[in-house]
Amino acid sequence: MYALLFAENGLSPAQISSLFVIWSVTGFVLEIPSGVWADLVSRRALLTAAPLLTGAGYALWTFVPSYWSFALGFVLWGAGGSLRSGTVQALVYEELGRCGRPDRYPVLVGRSAAIGTTAVAAASALAAPVLAAGGLRAVGLASVLVTPLCAAVALTFPESRRHREIPHLTNPLAVLREGLAQVREGPAIRRAITVLSVMSVIGAMEEYVPLLAQATGVSAGTVPLLVLLVSVGGMAGGWFAGRGQGALAPALVLAAVCLAAGAAGVAARHPAAVTLVAVAFGLVQWASATLDARLQDEISGGARATVTSMAGVGVEIVSLTVYGGYAAGSVWAGPGPLFAVAAVPYLVIAFAVRRPERE
Repeated sequence: MYALLFAENGLSPAQISSLFVIWSVTGFVLEIPSGVWADLVSRRALLTAAPLLTGAGYALWTFVPSYWSFALGFVLWGAGGSLRSGTVQALVYEELGRCGRPDRYPVLVGRSAAIGTTAVAAASALAAPVLAAGGLRAVGLASVLVTPLCAAVALTFPESRRHREIPHLTNPLAVLREGLAQVREGPAIRRAITVLSVMSVIGAMEEYVPLLAQATGVSAGTVPLLVLLVSVGGMAGGWFAGRGQGALAPALVLAAVCLAAGAAGVAARHPAAVTLVAVAFGLVQWASATLDARLQDEISGGARATVTSMAGVGVEIVSLTVYGGYAAGSVWAGPGPLFAVAAVPYLVIAFAVRRPERE
């Protein structure tokens, strides 16, 4: 919806693209500093502040629409996202550890992702009547009003961690050195960060699912239904996260096969082939929760959010690479072949995640 807002206020395609660049750069630059901060102060407080920053950005867009307001809004949104990234994973894992239930981590992470996807789908459905009744201003106001509710939910998170409970980690440089040392000296951590980063390929490709659906040749009214089908696949994968973790490698191979086969079917203009793409999205979502848990299992000490944020930087790099690769590849190929290429990394990951089992 925000692209419509930008266009309505006279922004050119180049200006809109520059806003997306500002958003990406903000998240990239603040990712690790926010993780360091989360290892020094109350993580619950940061999670409470994060949606309020995003809400402030929405308010600027809604009530003071201009290019510079949009740019500042994306900076605030990017900052809010950075405060969440790494922070929520560290808080949830450590609180579960204190309760003696770290094994529940992939279940909670997967289900929270599924609920988030459901909420986005519901919001998208509600946007149409709200837009018809009150225009873009009403949609913007609704977006602003939702963010304090998110902050209120964040306040309900338990947090038993005492600040500065590790004596030598009392300043940002000390925390950053601790995080870097864990990555440098821990091959399992490096491998987990790399794998998690590459797993984000399909998340970046999700932006192009509408184009994939359109390529099947269906009517414009059917495209949203095919997009919804893929979203449902992701939701299902998140909901079943934490079960059958021993089948991680075979599941990733199956995800690669389904994605490639579905993409080939789309290229042949078979709408039903999108079902295979939905299965692939679900399997990747399921596997991502397990791999996230593996990373958390390997991290020790007081720099958990910092190390997790390093994985977030990897995700940003991979996502930008995918966007650039898709833009370049689209000159020669359609969505079907490009989605088929995106299946290849999951075969590599399937091999990589089997290696610890052999060691």
